[in-house]
Amino acid sequence: MKLAELQQLESRWVMQTYPRMPVQFVRGEGARLWDSEGKEYLDFLAGISVCSVGHCHPAVVAAVREQVGTLTHTSNLYLTEGGVRLAERLAASSLGGRAFLCNSGTEANECAIKLLRKHAHSRGIAEPEIVVLEGAFHGRTMGSLSATPGLAVDESFSPYLPGFRAVPRDEPEAVRAAVGERTAAVMLEPIQGETGVNVIPDEVIIAAREACDSAGALLAFDEIQTGMGRTGSLWAYQQLSARPDVMTTAKALGGGLPVGACVANPEASDVLELGDHGSTFAGGPLIAAAALAAFDVLDDPELLRDVRDLGTRFCQGLEGIDAIAEVRGRGLMVGARLARGDPREVALGALDRGLIVNPIGEETLRFLPPLIIGEAEIDQALEVLRETLG
Repeated sequence: MKLAELQQLESRWVMQTYPRMPVQFVRGEGARLWDSEGKEYLDFLAGISVCSVGHCHPAVVAAVREQVGTLTHTSNLYLTEGGVRLAERLAASSLGGRAFLCNSGTEANECAIKLLRKHAHSRGIAEPEIVVLEGAFHGRTMGSLSATPGLAVDESFSPYLPGFRAVPRDEPEAVRAAVGERTAAVMLEPIQGETGVNVIPDEVIIAAREACDSAGALLAFDEIQTGMGRTGSLWAYQQLSARPDVMTTAKALGGGLPVGACVANPEASDVLELGDHGSTFAGGPLIAAAALAAFDVLDDPELLRDVRDLGTRFCQGLEGIDAIAEVRGRGLMVGARLARGDPREVALGALDRGLIVNPIGEETLRFLPPLIIGEAEIDQALEVLRETLG
């Protein structure tokens, strides 16, 4: 189908909630995509950090092909090995307690919100409050949306879920002051992705941990975008000076298929009990097979070291481009603030030259390439950006 025809169908039959780029992708392999006209693109977005193993990774494809012909779904009323193994892999590689499997990042955060509130009620808090950071993005369902300060202002969707308190993302004393007797938890992203790749200062992370410990509250990290190797360690918190009690993850976890998880440490892993939460599709055999294969690829010390090295190479290259005023991020999670120009126009120009990047807001480009790229792809992307921003 031609692009123009597909655009016409989409405008008629699909709810208009996405500002789509003018391209139709039909095939992917590694860090490359091809459109319906046969043009090749270097992908520096990876489906918004979903395809971190690259497109159609052979190990993921093989696992899915084998599983789809064997067993795809039974529901969580019965045991299947893959989902249990995936929960084991998640918990053992991180907080050591237990995991709840779901289908997306926003669902993972909904599970976390329920866990945090129930934990607070067990401490005798009648109206628990979760402290979140300005600039956060935790999802678009009503609970996770209410925890997202920048989006929980649209009156079209009110009333929002009460019980969230937003504080500045770069003020440790504001975090300390916000945590008190009613606090269930502090919930934060180690690096805020959707609002421009903003790295949360170490002082804020430490303040959150210390304040939660003093109040008996929990510390929750949203690692939906930062997790699964994106920052150069399997989990972003492993490069920080504080460890969370609860962690959510999704995106890259499924190797391109939809899956999410909420992981708790041993002390918090028994908060949710029989009947407290559930999901029809979560942890099914097909998704679990893909996720376990992706885990094998990404949980690799050599690959994670390369992510750190390639991230440094890319950031240094970006800093050498005059039209870029600031570079932020860690590993291969990178944002560039433009000194001039509209980021959407820049992204369209890069797309025309065969490079996929993500414009955010009025001044930022976001880069989330597959973690299996090499130096040649980094250098190619930098050359395209130099030409586009020239």
